[in-house]
Amino acid sequence: MQAARRAPSVGRQLLSSRPCAILGHPRPGPAQRHYASGAAQAVLDKSDSLSSEASTGAKPAKAESKSFAVGMFKGQLTTDQVFPYPSVLNEEQTQFLKELVGPVSRFFEEVNDPAKNDTLEMVEDATIQGLKELGAFGLQVPSELGGVGLCNTQYARLVEIVGMHDLGVGITLGAHQSIGFKGILLFGTKAQKEKYLPKLASGETIAAFCLTEPSSGSDAASIRTSAVPSPCGKYFTLNGSKIWISNGGLAEIFTVFAKTPVTDAATGAVKDKITAFVVERSFGGVTHGPPEKKMGIKASNTAEVYFDGVRVPSENVLGEVGGGFKVAMHILNNGRFGMAAALAGTMKGIIAKAVDHAANRTQFGEKMLCDSWCIEAAGRVQRSMAALHSDPQQQELFRNFKGISKALVEQGGVVTNNPLGF
Repeated sequence: MQAARRAPSVGRQLLSSRPCAILGHPRPGPAQRHYASGAAQAVLDKSDSLSSEASTGAKPAKAESKSFAVGMFKGQLTTDQVFPYPSVLNEEQTQFLKELVGPVSRFFEEVNDPAKNDTLEMVEDATIQGLKELGAFGLQVPSELGGVGLCNTQYARLVEIVGMHDLGVGITLGAHQSIGFKGILLFGTKAQKEKYLPKLASGETIAAFCLTEPSSGSDAASIRTSAVPSPCGKYFTLNGSKIWISNGGLAEIFTVFAKTPVTDAATGAVKDKITAFVVERSFGGVTHGPPEKKMGIKASNTAEVYFDGVRVPSENVLGEVGGGFKVAMHILNNGRFGMAAALAGTMKGIIAKAVDHAANRTQFGEKMLCDSWCIEAAGRVQRSMAALHSDPQQQELFRNFKGISKALVEQGGVVTNNPLGF
């Protein structure tokens, strides 16, 4: 019975600061623990360290979490990690971007007509010409090759403006440079870049990215389009089709992915692997179907593209033969941020329109945000608050929300302007 009463205290004795005896035996010191493995020994040593700290009466201070997410659950806003917005541009880049933002914004406010583009189901010729003059078709092409030479941050800021006004134009430009000729920028040889990029940057030629097929979407490895090398090794014969290709009916230059036979150097076995090619419509055998009828963003051209016995010169391989999957993933990973930037602009535009509508909408002879409407809304809030006081759980949630709201106000509110400041 005495042993039974003592047994529950064993766990407490293990962490006690005083010399202890477990069931009548002295607690073994580090030298006596011959049975302990390395990991177990480390745990026991740590226990000794904790016991030593406890004996001195010094309690280690608990580190305060600086996590932004943890702070939100506490009703706090720890801004160190989110404000100020990281500055990645040098002074020259910032100044150059400021000089571009004004003209691009004015162009989309004064020249481009998104409603007309949507009705026509194509971008107006005048808009296309204006975009060419702005350099919008080669924003990230190096200046020595005829482009504007922007970095990702600068590019994203301008794409945000496009997304705020017209996603049809945004997809036309994005499909052209974010993915269409991105492979040439990332993997192209010096000769390929010098041959293709100047005309692509000026908008003289349009590019498209051809990966998706009827039987393969996200599973890029399952494509069926084939490219067979000629016996002389000078060209590949390309056959197959691609679907839902943005700019498919406009493009003169295509980044195309096809399966090619590759011999394993170690085993001699021949396997089909994906290879990326730069294909010109002028090679012959390249055709496209009618534009797809879409529910939205109608101004962007989306079409099926067919390759029938197209002879592609061997020097038009992008990267290595058999290395096309890596090329495709790098292009998509590098180019996807452009879509996020455009949609950030779209959301800002939607918020602005929603606020304008709410502020100016008239019901029963009064604006929705007039004094009487606000008084009625305030009454509803007061009634909700009264109900809130009867529910402790809801009170705690409200306190957290209130703390976050207060912190946001102290920081100047939710970031609605571009973090770059313009």
